[in-house]
Amino acid sequence: MGVRVKGVERTALPSSLAIAASFDPRVAYLGGQMIADEARATGFNVLLAGGANLAREPRNGRNFEYAGEDPLLAATMVSGQINGIQSRHMISTFKHYALNDQESQRTTLDAKIDDKAMRQSDLLAFELLIERSDPGSAMCGYNLVNGDWACENDHLLTGLLKGDFGFKGYVMSDWGAVHSSHKAAMAGLDQQTGYDCCGGDHIDHFGRALRADLMAGITPMARLDDMVRRILRAMVAKGLLDDQPKVGPIDFAAHAQVALRAAEASMVLLKNDGDLLPLNHAASIVIIGGHADVGVLSGAGSSAVYPVGGNAAPGVKTPWGREAIYMPSSPLASLRQMLPKAQIDYDAGTDATVAAKAAAAHGLAIVFVNQWSAEEHDHELALPGNQDALITAVAAANPHTVVVLENGGALYMPWLGQVPAVLEAWYPGIRGGQAIAEVLTGKINPSGRLPISFPAGPEQLAHATIAGMGEPDKTPVSVTYDEGATIGYKWYEEKGLKPLFAFGHGLSYTRFEMGEASAKLTEGALRLSAEFRNVGGREGGVTPQFYVKAPGNAGWEAPRRLVGFEPIALTAGASGRAQTTVDNRLLATYDPVTHSWNIATGDYEVWCGEASDKTRLIGTVHLAERRWPASQATPQEGT
Repeated sequence: MGVRVKGVERTALPSSLAIAASFDPRVAYLGGQMIADEARATGFNVLLAGGANLAREPRNGRNFEYAGEDPLLAATMVSGQINGIQSRHMISTFKHYALNDQESQRTTLDAKIDDKAMRQSDLLAFELLIERSDPGSAMCGYNLVNGDWACENDHLLTGLLKGDFGFKGYVMSDWGAVHSSHKAAMAGLDQQTGYDCCGGDHIDHFGRALRADLMAGITPMARLDDMVRRILRAMVAKGLLDDQPKVGPIDFAAHAQVALRAAEASMVLLKNDGDLLPLNHAASIVIIGGHADVGVLSGAGSSAVYPVGGNAAPGVKTPWGREAIYMPSSPLASLRQMLPKAQIDYDAGTDATVAAKAAAAHGLAIVFVNQWSAEEHDHELALPGNQDALITAVAAANPHTVVVLENGGALYMPWLGQVPAVLEAWYPGIRGGQAIAEVLTGKINPSGRLPISFPAGPEQLAHATIAGMGEPDKTPVSVTYDEGATIGYKWYEEKGLKPLFAFGHGLSYTRFEMGEASAKLTEGALRLSAEFRNVGGREGGVTPQFYVKAPGNAGWEAPRRLVGFEPIALTAGASGRAQTTVDNRLLATYDPVTHSWNIATGDYEVWCGEASDKTRLIGTVHLAERRWPASQATPQEGT
């Protein structure tokens, strides 16, 4: 999300989850280039960027650092960012490999899952992004996976990452995530980082201990040679040696525009009954809560960028006692600038009764609410403090109430039926206040889509509780992911549940209609196409999403899978076509016994639409049985 150096001001992009909501890898690519430029100008040549852990656990405090619940979406968006970073002669480090899907007891948690489910979910996202971006480095996580620490897990690091996935780069540890010398080295770890911090055992396992193992012949010298070769290869391949970073000036104004464009593309209009938005005709507005008079919220933890201009709300504490960072981009100031004829007042929202009185005195109320997310902390999906009560009181006083969410992921909304409009702004970055105002006033037509499903309530979650949450730090716990690869929208479809808002959902100030669409098998590849027309009165963006439904004998984790998407910008009355060629692994299941991918014979339905719950059948294709080794991305002829 930006270059984080303690006490150093840098440009903050919207959160990674927000950028994933654009469904546009070009947005991620340009953001990656921007932060790489700032990193080089700060003296660095490696960025710890490229978080692709799936939002398996909606309450995970780091979901805002990742790219959603679907492996194809996550791989597409994160590989876009990695390609942008590495185009500037930087190494990008994808993380956190693997199954680092919650923060509670993250340094002692054993994530248990079977190989089939792992290959079809979390690991598939990593496999696809490696193929699409060739990252120079990988970071193994804190947790254990099926009984072995991720940073000394031979199956994950050597068998899969360096074996099946063909990863050519080097593996570094997360800070303090190494627990041995010889075992970690032989499992495939190439670099230990940060042994003297972050809850580790404070032992330099790859310093004196590794040297002793090498001298004693316990660890073969060939393993050290491979570590060095992998690191040097990445440095050469990514251009670090030919084009070394130089500390120098940064064009913060230009970079803020990159962040602004990303924020504009990430906004998701969740609800807009009666076309209450945009606000271009509002005469009297009250802005309530969320410190919207000074800025917009950022996620917390090691990804938190200290923004150019400083913290807009110093002294505000998160629920965990840390100082929250607010980007100095005031929605209130931007709205006043864009609506100069409107009377726009502000109420802090600290007293629901006072706020309701202010709302009643204005023609329209906009309530800004915050949900803090942070590394090291998981959280329930409810707004903290009195914010739910605040919204309820304001909506009761003024039927024209808009809610703007600044949050790290999914939320429950007990007040949803009482408000006509809701805008999901995420953590929108250094120009987030301006982007919010642009969408609210209609200067920008929202085109973002939800990269995660929003559950209607806790009863819809796959796990009633988070393992180890609330227990003393470093308590050994385990979680069994018995839902397997049935994550997000797949869970809701498989269980027949209706989420609050579905994966892929997002409204616009214009309307689109799907026209001619096709699903064809050409030379063994499934090629999909659909035409969309803007039938509304203004320019807007639509993201056609393609889903495939398997026959009953296919053994899929859920009825349907996302197999492709493509954002299209259309002027009023214009048409455009989305096209995709489906990766065969998205049609297959993994067989751990034969170590192969398998497509079952049968008729597969192809669906297309604007969200996972807003699709129509566009065709049926008959696929013959196919089987190929899991070490190959696609089947060879005759297999």
